[in-house]
Amino acid sequence: MRAPILAVFLSLAAIAPAQAEQLCSTYTGAKIVADDGRYLGKVSGTLDPESILNKYGNYGSKYSSTSIWNEYGQYGGEYSGLSPFNPYARKPPSLMQDKKVIGRLTVNKTMTGAVSPYFLQKCKYL
Repeated sequence: MRAPILAVFLSLAAIAPAQAEQLCSTYTGAKIVADDGRYLGKVSGTLDPESILNKYGNYGSKYSSTSIWNEYGQYGGEYSGLSPFNPYARKPPSLMQDKKVIGRLTVNKTMTGAVSPYFLQKCKYL
């Protein structure tokens, strides 16, 4: 089961709006790559076909095998070691800009560079 919506709002409320906007801009355009090398889309607006926020695209649909939002897939399942939604995953997807890792897409709060997919959902992308 995914984290409750209330927890998402509480975690976002802890960040000042200006700080949240700056963090969002840091990750805009970042590519998401699984630890096995599979491309899982990018952080961008809902109209971008490669966006993890495009519910009709390969990377944003809850039915796609390449989507982090597919609860039953290896890249979105709560128990998969490759999923950002496994709170114990040691190898969640990387966020990449210019071929450099700028963070890890995960709900694992103990991981250095952790960025919650729920946080990215709340960002406004142009």
